[in-house]
Amino acid sequence: MASKSPPPSPSLLRRIVDLDTAISLRLYTLTRPILPYYFLKTLEISGDGFLFFPLILSLLLYPLTFSTTTETTNNIFLINLLLGGIVDLIVIGSLKHLIRRPRPVYNKNMFLSFSVDHWSFPSGHSSRVSFIATLFYLYSDFVKDILIQLKYDLFVDYLMLIVIGWAATTSLSRILLGRHFMFDVVAGVFLGVLEGMFVFWIFNYVTLTSFLK
Repeated sequence: MASKSPPPSPSLLRRIVDLDTAISLRLYTLTRPILPYYFLKTLEISGDGFLFFPLILSLLLYPLTFSTTTETTNNIFLINLLLGGIVDLIVIGSLKHLIRRPRPVYNKNMFLSFSVDHWSFPSGHSSRVSFIATLFYLYSDFVKDILIQLKYDLFVDYLMLIVIGWAATTSLSRILLGRHFMFDVVAGVFLGVLEGMFVFWIFNYVTLTSFLK
């Protein structure tokens, strides 16, 4: 009687996905009884595109009153944020559509903005908050000047700590809410940083080229 051949060993990609799935489920299970749902949900809303785009457009259409130089820089910063948001939608939406990784089976009560939101990889919230944090870092001197003019001096020294802390906590909350796997979030953070740097570089390159002409 012929012996059965052993089943083929899983591929490296399959092992990585299985490890990612196991770690993500473990994090979700451990923190679920500890962290209040409303706190994680608030972080989710804070990084949502339905809040981000109306807020940026409102500030562009109804700007705050600053000095002429500051107002010009303010518009540049806001336009960078808007362009970054558009780039982020295109990049993340395209990758979700191409890769089509299902979300965790324990993901519940999630509002889907677009059809591609059915898919998990990469995390759109993580990429969005990461490119916002990146642009805040690249424009940190300007943002601090704005805070001083608005009489929010108390926050000047802690600006980047607050922004990076918000971005990191919001990204982590995607795993703890059961919305994403860990690698979805890691990829989203990486892409968001690249998007922020790309938009900053492109905008400044175009501005400098126009100035030299």
